[in-house]
Amino acid sequence: MAGLDDILPSAKDNLRKSTEMEAQKAAEYMKKRQAAEAEKKELLDKLLKPSGVSDEERMKRAAAIINRAVGNGLTEVEIARFSNKLFTDKGRAINQQEAGWEDTLTGLPKELHAFFKQYLEPRGYHIKFQIADWPDGMPGDVSMTLMWR
Repeated sequence: MAGLDDILPSAKDNLRKSTEMEAQKAAEYMKKRQAAEAEKKELLDKLLKPSGVSDEERMKRAAAIINRAVGNGLTEVEIARFSNKLFTDKGRAINQQEAGWEDTLTGLPKELHAFFKQYLEPRGYHIKFQIADWPDGMPGDVSMTLMWR
């Protein structure tokens, strides 16, 4: 039959084409994964450095978050969530509720905790750091919750 290969490629040709498509999908996935990892590293590096936000600006932001939460009838609000990589022990002391867990804070979490201690705690607010998720059974992100009970 003339032109049979044009109508129906051989099984071997189909297998080769399928393999090439899978390899292309895998390459695209790896490229996206590498970009996501680079973006995540960039964010972590940024969060380890001083934010440059003034206490006045931070107070305005805190007031807006708190007022919105109160307006919705809440008595607490998660104000931040951080990778456990921003903690010197990856959140272990927080998870174990050990005394001195504050010493494990670095970067922006440390900056926000200091702001809380200086401005919000004297006004009767409370703060809670806890492991927020458990990917593959391991501690993941750490959440920072502000409370007024």
